Amino acid sequence: MAEDSRPDLPKLDVPKLDWPKIARRIRVPLGFAFAVLYVWLARPTWSFLGFGAIAIVPGLLVRALASGHVRKNEALATSGPYAYTRNPLYLGSLLIGVGFAIAARSLWIGLALLMMFFAIYLPVIRGEEKFLRDKFPEFDEYARNVPRMFPRFTAYHDPQQSPGLFSFELYRKHREYSALLGTILMLAVLIAKMELLRR
Repeated sequence: MAEDSRPDLPKLDVPKLDWPKIARRIRVPLGFAFAVLYVWLARPTWSFLGFGAIAIVPGLLVRALASGHVRKNEALATSGPYAYTRNPLYLGSLLIGVGFAIAARSLWIGLALLMMFFAIYLPVIRGEEKFLRDKFPEFDEYARNVPRMFPRFTAYHDPQQSPGLFSFELYRKHREYSALLGTILMLAVLIAKMELLRR
């Protein structure tokens, strides 16, 4: 068999595709695009708005409580909602999303929400957990005891940390009130669309 006489081609240094980083960058603009699609497809009624609120209100509360316990990049949050789930902010967002999907009365919105969760948010969560695992040695023990998303029934207690109290200062620092304002705005848009559809 003849040897290949071609000169060795230089190896191209192709950057590795890091989907969690890409997902983190595109999730906000994608969220705005999804909001436009949402308003267009939504066919709300008062009863479905009420059913949606059953998920939206707890979602807002979970996010608010979580924001008052997390000190980003400073300490591993294990108190408050973090004693029940490793990702209460994302759990709150998921509940809000489910509530709005119900309020919209659209199967397509529900399917799009599921796709966004698995394609965008789950990789972001995994990327963030890798960062936490590298930064905080106690994360592995915490992760063994606390579920990634759906909460456990009893609170986890980290023996190395004293139970943290909710901090309104952290809530303001993280601007978590924007979730409440955004929810009120979207509900107002849905009500306006509902009134327009009735005419």
